[in-house]
Amino acid sequence: MEKVERKEVYDIPVTDENGLPISIVWKPDLYKLQQESPKPQPVFASSAVSGCPFFYGLEYHGAMNHKEANSLLKHEGNYLVRLSVSSEEKTYTLSLRIFGRVHHYKLFYDGQHYVSQKRFNTINDLVADGLVTLYMESKAGKYIHLMHSLISYEKSPYMTLNKLKRKTIKKLKPTQLNAEEFVDYDKPHSFKTHNFKGLNWCELCGNFLWGFTQQGVKCEDCGFSAHFKCSEKLPADCCPDLKIFRGVFGIDLTTHVKTYKTNRPFVVDKCVEEIEKRGMSVEGIYRVSGFQEEMDSLRLALDKDGKATIMGDQAYENIHVVASILKMYLRLLPIPLITFDVHPLIIRALDINMTWERLAEVSTALKKLPPAHYNTLSYLMAHLHRVTLQSEENKMTAQNLSTVFAPTLMPMPDLIAFKGAIPDMNRDISALHMIIENQNVIFD
Repeated sequence: MEKVERKEVYDIPVTDENGLPISIVWKPDLYKLQQESPKPQPVFASSAVSGCPFFYGLEYHGAMNHKEANSLLKHEGNYLVRLSVSSEEKTYTLSLRIFGRVHHYKLFYDGQHYVSQKRFNTINDLVADGLVTLYMESKAGKYIHLMHSLISYEKSPYMTLNKLKRKTIKKLKPTQLNAEEFVDYDKPHSFKTHNFKGLNWCELCGNFLWGFTQQGVKCEDCGFSAHFKCSEKLPADCCPDLKIFRGVFGIDLTTHVKTYKTNRPFVVDKCVEEIEKRGMSVEGIYRVSGFQEEMDSLRLALDKDGKATIMGDQAYENIHVVASILKMYLRLLPIPLITFDVHPLIIRALDINMTWERLAEVSTALKKLPPAHYNTLSYLMAHLHRVTLQSEENKMTAQNLSTVFAPTLMPMPDLIAFKGAIPDMNRDISALHMIIENQNVIFD
């Protein structure tokens, strides 16, 4: 593999935004190695063995020691399953030959077959994946080590292929809903172990994702594919793909704004604008609930039509429907607007006697929020403060609004909230009351 380490071997030519040829991206070396790896060849028992577990077939040979197994496994890729006779307990063992030697592995079954972490539906699948892994580690161990240690994000296939797309995102103009300059928030990837079908390459190092199952990880928000170790080197640079999402409710807030390329969730902006247009003097705004049927209709419209959703008085005459949808959106956030780690910092600040010190402590605590959360909270608090300015008409003081919004913006974690008693929200309400009344100071 020495020559492979020093050269750049690729197989897909691409061009830049001007149509000029640029470096080719994917590296086929590891794919070629996988093709060369031994193929599983079961050694079957001459007849069914009595007492054979239902999850094994003719590859099961019953009680057998390792010397007997060695004598039966004569070719690369040969394998069988046996009952270890030297063990005091009942132990099933996988014996397979690779590189001229027979290796023995303790086998487990819990509905699927496994030796370590990966699960397989059949023993043949397990052996096929194991042979590839062993072959790769033996033939390309040094290459794989260098592959993970020398990768460069800026020179990765992902950056090469998405250079124009990312440049376009950076130049995006503010939307009509957000007059201020667009903020490109940092967002970590949401990686999950993934079973890739067909041939797939790591978008960071450009090398093949070898194996037959659980070959690597894939970001649930943007679709970025990578080796397990490569994924650990990625910055918080996830750019969610709108095509991946179904709806807007129950989506992480930072993911939402990165996906729709807005400074705040468009749901918050649209609802606030509509309420400020025709709901500021309505008695009980935010306290009175809208009709459930109309709320369901508006929620479906927002999920389907997104920023194009119409929520004017002709579509939803009852403004309480719009206010209720805003509260629902905030309530369904997987991470609350005031996050679990910042929440106790704000409550602790209530114990400070000096008013200006208390406000300074709250301001400092809120700056620990993720930027998208901070900007959304600042916008919402400014709006709620404007609602209180018309409290003589709408009957919604800062105390009333904080009572309504505290359970939504500052919910308790489930393990704390549900132990048979209703949690005391008085301090949360007091904290939110303070933030609404002093929002211009707290948020500068």
